[in-house]
Amino acid sequence: MRHGKSGRKFSLEASERKAFFRNITDSLIVKGKIKTTVTRAKEIRKFAEHLITMAKVGTLASKRRALAFLRTKEAFVKLFGEYAQTFKDRNGGYTRITKAGYRAGDNAPMAYLEFIVAGEEPTTKKAAPKRKRRRSTKKSEDGKESKETAASTKE
Repeated sequence: MRHGKSGRKFSLEASERKAFFRNITDSLIVKGKIKTTVTRAKEIRKFAEHLITMAKVGTLASKRRALAFLRTKEAFVKLFGEYAQTFKDRNGGYTRITKAGYRAGDNAPMAYLEFIVAGEEPTTKKAAPKRKRRRSTKKSEDGKESKETAASTKE
């Protein structure tokens, strides 16, 4: 049973999974936006948001912990420079997952994982304009149109 065990395995050994998360989180920080499967994006989001929180703290200990996780110095500099300043007033929710259809080979659901730009409003779906309905002609009890409705439809 899997009681109390969180996280997805992705059919990988523990060391492979750790390397996978480190590599793809590093790519997300450097590029700012990546395309991956929806399940991977949901799992990577946890690591990316935790690293942003460490960067916001900015202590020596948090810098060492982030450097131990990240692969490249470029990602480290961008994390503690650009992203720490961008998200300093934001409490969580630094990333956005946008669904991007299905992959051609295996029909896996794909998504974009990206950092939210500062000052950007959350995107919401706009309501479609309401269509005008055609009025049906009213029929009297006899089954014939009344004179009022017949006259209004002819005009």
